[in-house]
Amino acid sequence: MKIRCIHTGDIHIGIEFKNASFDREYAYKRRMEIWETFNKIIDRARETKADILLIAGDLFEEDYCNLGDIKRINLRFNDIKDTKVVISTGNHDILGKKSLYRLIEWAENVYIFDTGKINKIEFKDLNTVVWGLSWDKKEIRENLLKDFSIDNKELINILLIHGDVLNKNSEYLPLDKEFLKKLGFDYIALGHIHKPQIIDNALYYCGSPEPLDFGETGEHGIIEGFISKENVDMKFIPFSKRNFIIKTLEIKETMSLAEIMEKIVDIDDRESRKKNMYRVILKGIRDRYITIDLYEIKENLKDEFFYLEIIDKTNPDYDIDRIYRENKDNIIGYFIESMKREGLENKIVKEALYLGLEALLDEKVKI
Repeated sequence: MKIRCIHTGDIHIGIEFKNASFDREYAYKRRMEIWETFNKIIDRARETKADILLIAGDLFEEDYCNLGDIKRINLRFNDIKDTKVVISTGNHDILGKKSLYRLIEWAENVYIFDTGKINKIEFKDLNTVVWGLSWDKKEIRENLLKDFSIDNKELINILLIHGDVLNKNSEYLPLDKEFLKKLGFDYIALGHIHKPQIIDNALYYCGSPEPLDFGETGEHGIIEGFISKENVDMKFIPFSKRNFIIKTLEIKETMSLAEIMEKIVDIDDRESRKKNMYRVILKGIRDRYITIDLYEIKENLKDEFFYLEIIDKTNPDYDIDRIYRENKDNIIGYFIESMKREGLENKIVKEALYLGLEALLDEKVKI
């Protein structure tokens, strides 16, 4: 027997984006888009006739959601009555005494793990047991699986848990990969790390279906497929409405401001630019008479991108000979002499020269 599953988590419905680089307008848009993607996941479960929807924690933001949000989530779960929705809570949606999870009566097809220790939910019609636990506090440092063993290995055994396999010193339920492999699960559905990845055979992080900031580049989506005693056929499916993309552009001192803006537009095709969120980092040497006005550039390019932010790390093309003549008997002159001996034809040396001059000249102005 094989079962069809969708593995997701870290949806973060209601997130405020307080530490994001984008403003409140875009924060609001992203909150709405996270709802859109959650709805798409529910629709996907119905369309594919998924047997189980596994949610590996951080379904919502406890601090920013309200009862209406929870009822809205539950109504969508009720729309997929033939799919069993199994939830292990995480550090952002903890199952505490006053948790939003406890304020409503969940749809009959929704199963939420208890806290404190690993417990199981058995689905006899699917020949499957899902094991897991819910968080009841913001940090868990101890190994809550140390005394665990599977009681019936003839069934399909799935572990659904929100924890950290990548950092053994984590304060977010550290998990040891080798230890997990020895427990004998047919599939381990992990949450907490927002980058989707296969840690090992049948051990998957689903990642966040929507990326939350520029620390979460790359594709985002869900894990979907089939699980049996003999085989795991679970695959990553891109699902996010947008991606966060970081591009670095090399600027030359011969480029005009118009050419710089043209180069920014050329980083991607128009369809991608109007869909995704971009951070462009300008590096290199610019004409010393050109001012990189980030506001002006963004205003000129606002119709070319859904979202664009620019970071200027360029250095001005200094008149080295003039600066040396004026400072040959002080530290600035000595620094230029040193860099010339290293060879200014070397790109790295030249950039180091400009960076050093920027600091030294700035200090000279202050004095």
